Amino acid sequence: MRIQTKTDLASLACGLTLYALLEGLILADIIPPYWQLNVIRVCIYIILATSLNLINGITGQFSIGHAGFMAIGAYMSAIMTVKLGLPFLVAILTGGLAAALLGFLIGLPTLRLSGDYLAIATLGLGEIIRITILNISYVGGASGFMGIPKYTNFTWAFLLMLFTLFFIKNFVNSTHGRACIAIRENEIAAEAMGVNTTKYKVLAFTIGAAFAGVAGALFSHNFYMAHPTSFTFMQSFDILTMVVLGGLGSMTGSIVGVIALTGISAYMADYPEIRMIIYALLLIVLMLFRPQGLFGSKEISLRIFSRLTGGERRGAAQGN
Repeated sequence: MRIQTKTDLASLACGLTLYALLEGLILADIIPPYWQLNVIRVCIYIILATSLNLINGITGQFSIGHAGFMAIGAYMSAIMTVKLGLPFLVAILTGGLAAALLGFLIGLPTLRLSGDYLAIATLGLGEIIRITILNISYVGGASGFMGIPKYTNFTWAFLLMLFTLFFIKNFVNSTHGRACIAIRENEIAAEAMGVNTTKYKVLAFTIGAAFAGVAGALFSHNFYMAHPTSFTFMQSFDILTMVVLGGLGSMTGSIVGVIALTGISAYMADYPEIRMIIYALLLIVLMLFRPQGLFGSKEISLRIFSRLTGGERRGAAQGN
C-alpha cells in the first residue's frame, strides 16, 4: 500500500506539472486557439475512452452506446446552467448522476446478455436516447440546445480528466476491480468462485456511464450547444476505436489512442476524405499486425522510468 501511495503521489505530481506547463503555454498564447480547442477535446475524449475501457476492456463487456450517456450528461448539465441558472459544478454532477442512474437502470436487464447481443442492445439504447431527445422541445428538439455558456476551459477539462484516471485506476486495483477482471477472463469460473457477476457488470456499467455524462457536460459547455447529431452511433464508434487502438484493458493505451486519433483528426481537418482513409488504413494495419492494440492490457507506469534511470546509474557505476 505504501508503494502504491507513493506511485499515486508521483503520478499526481507529474500530472499537475503537465497541467502547469500546458496552462502556461496557453496563457502565453504559444499554443494557438485551434490547438487549445483540441487539447480540451483530448481531455474530454480521455474521460470517454477510459470510462468505456472500464466496461469493454476491464469487465469484458461489449458496449457501443457510450454516446447516449454522453448526450444525457450534455443535456442535463445544460438544463442546470441555462434553464435553472445553477453553477457549473452542480451541472457537471447532475449530468454525471443522471447518466449513472440511466446506466444502472439500463444495465440491470441488458447486462444479462453478452457478446454480439449486448452490443446490439447498447447500440439500440444509444439510438433510443438520441431519438427521444430529438422529440423533446424543452431542450430544442431537432434544432439542438442553443445558448449554452462556455464554462469549459482547460483547467476544468484537465482536472476532471485527472480525477477520472485516478478513480478508475484505484477502482481497478480494488477488490471490485479484481472481480471485474475475473469476469472478463472467465465469467463462469468467476461465478463459480462466488463473484456476483451481474452486480459487478452493472457496477462497471454505471461508473462508465457516469463519467460519460461528465464528459458530455464538458462537451456541451465547450461548444455552446448540444445537438443530437453530436451523439450518433459514429460518436460511439470513434470512442470505441480509441479504446481498441490503445488496447482493451489498458488505461495508458486509451490515452495514447485518444491523442493519436485526435491529432490525426486535427491535422487532417481540411481533408476529411483523406482523414477517413487514414482512419480505415490505421485500423486495418492494427488488426493485421497488432490485434490486441498498441499496449494490449499492459500499462505504462513511472516504475519504467525509475528502472531506466537505475539501469543507467548501474551502467555508469560499472564503467567507473
